[in-house]
Amino acid sequence: MRHFFLLCLSFLSISMYSQNKDLPYHEIPQYPENYTAGSVVSRLIDGLGFRYYWATEGLVKDDLMYKPSDKARSTEETIQHIHGLSIFILNIATKTPIDTNVKEPKLPYAEARKKTLENFKKASEILMKSNNLEEYKIIFKNNENTSEFPFWNSINGPIADAIWHAGQIVLMRRASGNPFNSKASVFTGTVRK
Repeated sequence: MRHFFLLCLSFLSISMYSQNKDLPYHEIPQYPENYTAGSVVSRLIDGLGFRYYWATEGLVKDDLMYKPSDKARSTEETIQHIHGLSIFILNIATKTPIDTNVKEPKLPYAEARKKTLENFKKASEILMKSNNLEEYKIIFKNNENTSEFPFWNSINGPIADAIWHAGQIVLMRRASGNPFNSKASVFTGTVRK
């Protein structure tokens, strides 16, 4: 019976590893040959995706519930916030107005992580093909009112904010006793063997 349990556990571990490796940003894609406005922003989002992938890889219940103080967000709440930022970034890339009246539903950790990584990947792929970022405006819609901001605000706004919060997750998981995988190199965007 013990051997059967260990065998099942091994298959489960292999299956989970395989599924996670299929998610975007296990490693950063190859960089393009040429520098364009779109390729630079795309690479910035790819760097964010890689950091987020490894910041959120292998979290357990204790990590998700961890909060540095009573008034701070938990790791899980931070993951939900980054998911919202990923929708924001994807909406900018797809030129979809952001409806401030719509509240995104809270997703389970694994689903929020997967959708966040997929949103970053889609936004990166769209922006990679662009040479004119001026056409990617941030449009907020609130009932009958709309407001627009230039693409610049997406760099110092939701993209930088998501990078900031990915770093917070790394710090919180270290504090909860489950540190970031030291083999993931944010400099090269690869995982050392």
